[in-house]
Amino acid sequence: MFKKILIANRGEIALRVIRACKELGIETVAIHSDIDVLSLHVQHADESICVGPAASVQSYLNVPSILSACEITDAEAVHPGYGFLAENAEFADICHSSGIRFIGPASRVIRLMGNKAEARKTMQEAGVPVIPGSDGLVETDRDALMVAREIGFPVIVKASAGGGGKGMRVVHTEASLPHLFSVARAEAAAAFNDASVYLERYIERPRHIEVQVLGDAHGNIVHLGERDCSIQRRHQKLIEESPAPALRDATRQGILQTAVRAAETVEYTNAGTVEFIVSGDGEFFFMEMNTRIQVEHPVTEMVSGVDLVKEQIRVAAGEPLGFRQEDVHFSGHSIECRINAEDSETFAPSPGLIGTFIPSGGGNVRVDTAAYSGYNVPAHYDSLLAKLIVKGRDRTEAIAVMQRALDEFVIQGIKTTIPFHRKVMRTPEFLSGNVYTTFLEKVQI
Repeated sequence: MFKKILIANRGEIALRVIRACKELGIETVAIHSDIDVLSLHVQHADESICVGPAASVQSYLNVPSILSACEITDAEAVHPGYGFLAENAEFADICHSSGIRFIGPASRVIRLMGNKAEARKTMQEAGVPVIPGSDGLVETDRDALMVAREIGFPVIVKASAGGGGKGMRVVHTEASLPHLFSVARAEAAAAFNDASVYLERYIERPRHIEVQVLGDAHGNIVHLGERDCSIQRRHQKLIEESPAPALRDATRQGILQTAVRAAETVEYTNAGTVEFIVSGDGEFFFMEMNTRIQVEHPVTEMVSGVDLVKEQIRVAAGEPLGFRQEDVHFSGHSIECRINAEDSETFAPSPGLIGTFIPSGGGNVRVDTAAYSGYNVPAHYDSLLAKLIVKGRDRTEAIAVMQRALDEFVIQGIKTTIPFHRKVMRTPEFLSGNVYTTFLEKVQI
């Protein structure tokens, strides 16, 4: 087991990893930008080191500075969290060549799954169902039109190196395809320095279902159930829950088994998520694989009892998984609301000084956050402020606990999305489990 781990991240996920390390008896090193010097992850780590100024490219994405921090502190491994360098295959390679263990899958898997077109092709060859679409990348709008005519409108143009909803455009008509194709390519180039795109059939009112998988270096791969992440805004997840509501058992079992097969195909190690699109009639298709810990991992932990971050660390240290599929038992229902520092009406960022911060409490309530009273929320990073996670014996009870927890969560000084979540938790559609990725466009909140 490692003696010291450097956390190459910030905020709540950095604090989450630090807590897991402490419980495993591992020393921690926090990196931070100059404006994050008073952040909780810095205060809770055994050591801390500044890696640059506020801008991410000069700090949390500054690979030479991060490697220097590892050398100075004698850190044996790096946990990348999510975002920043978590799915950067080159960073994983550099860590390996420097004798530092990267807590994540092999770089070849990160590289393969990070290229959406190649991932799609790999899954197709393995017999995993994929959404009908182009055979690889599409170079011109003329080629895109030919593919669209073959698979039928509407289609979605997707960046091959994409993520976070960037480089994606839904096209409903032939006339609008050239312009939206060009826009998607330009956005992909700006966001990922890669303009390559591909086409898929666009499924109306789809559900976004993902499966948590864990694999070790000894050939063991298990799933830890599925999560429904359908409540989204501009392809950014806002609410997640496990198990997925209103899902037929045959569909659920098919998705879980397919996710394990997908992970086995690429010989996956560490924690990862296989994501699917599910149509209204229960058809499911592989969408992508995220090769890192997910923001929404706590809902899986709540229903499975497995500490995913500890398992990540153990697997990276070469240990086998301490359980098999038949040892995993699920209990109850869990929901997570992402509380962002944003205006609940416009979703415009709301950085600034928090005057009062009183998180929810009580039984079956978990709050993952690095915020506190007097914390100055910076404008330089993602707006995620806290994750409110609850559990109930069933979905009805989980919703009741969430409603209560949202009502007692107090954050003053900045605007947050708590009022938005309160409204969603009381809509008839959500209460009935009738959720889909265009929920916010169709339902009056």
